[in-house]
Amino acid sequence: MYDNNYLGKNNFVWFNGVVEDRNDPQKLGRLRVRCVGIHTDNKDDLPTADLPWSQLIHPITSSGISGLGHSPGFIVEGTWVFGYFRDGYAMQEPMVIGTLPGKPVELAETSKGFYDPNGVYPKYKDEVDTNRLATNDTNNPHLGLELRKLTRKTGVPTADFDAVPVEEHISTAIEASDSDTWNQPEIPYAAVYPFNHVYESESGHIKEYDDTKGSERIYEAHRTGTSYEISPDGSKTDIIKGDHYNIVYGKSQALIEGKSDLTIGGRHKLYINKDGAFDRPQSIFRETITSDGPFKPEANRYHLYVSLACPWAHRTLIMRSLKKLDTAGDIAEAIKVRILS
Repeated sequence: MYDNNYLGKNNFVWFNGVVEDRNDPQKLGRLRVRCVGIHTDNKDDLPTADLPWSQLIHPITSSGISGLGHSPGFIVEGTWVFGYFRDGYAMQEPMVIGTLPGKPVELAETSKGFYDPNGVYPKYKDEVDTNRLATNDTNNPHLGLELRKLTRKTGVPTADFDAVPVEEHISTAIEASDSDTWNQPEIPYAAVYPFNHVYESESGHIKEYDDTKGSERIYEAHRTGTSYEISPDGSKTDIIKGDHYNIVYGKSQALIEGKSDLTIGGRHKLYINKDGAFDRPQSIFRETITSDGPFKPEANRYHLYVSLACPWAHRTLIMRSLKKLDTAGDIAEAIKVRILS
């Protein structure tokens, strides 16, 4: 212990300064801070490497022992911080309490002290340090948000078919498709300061918890653009920029109470059971089209719907061709084939 003022017993010795190094060899989140009024800005007289390491005072959610909780430290070079010296006027054991965001009026001068030696931060001049997604400043939009708007998917093709009404030989009507395309929903971002709570990492990973009234949403994204977003109405949009693997070791059940469209741009394979066999249920309808049976060959009476996305449907077309049911004749005229692409 240096004196009777250790840990501010008599009074605190405060400081504010700029972080110049965060590469703590002990990996405790410590920082080298150049303190205003205590350290010179001349790096020849006082190099960054000679500044004492500052200990961070973390919130209780940080890892205080055995790596549990959040990893320590997310303060980059160039950040203004505030704290006190726990060794009093000896001023060799600085403790950082928090950061001091502001509005930088100049960019880093790497040759001088009180700046980011790497010249990276601050990124913007004459702009507040608050994240752009939180401020929603139309004059300084967030690049990631603008990119999301530009890459929104529209006009995605899907199967299109006409309605089939109930007739003597058709017990259930088939509704016509809504459209032959669908669109990704509009980006629902409409944040109002100070209600959008944003976390952004150096490489560009983002989390947003937006409490803006009427525009409440959650957004989480990887720097590549792989993301999910929950809109104010509870809708969810998932975007995966790379491959997608969904592995379930237990049961998997799905319920879609509305309509569903599936658009596959490449090959689609389906493997069921260990041997790849498809457990086909016993058909409840077995009948033939014959001139003397209940289902007589009448022009355009029957409709065969074939989806090219189905791994078994193409067999129907093959058999139809092998049996020459696609050439002139009563059967060919009776069955109208509709291809669902």
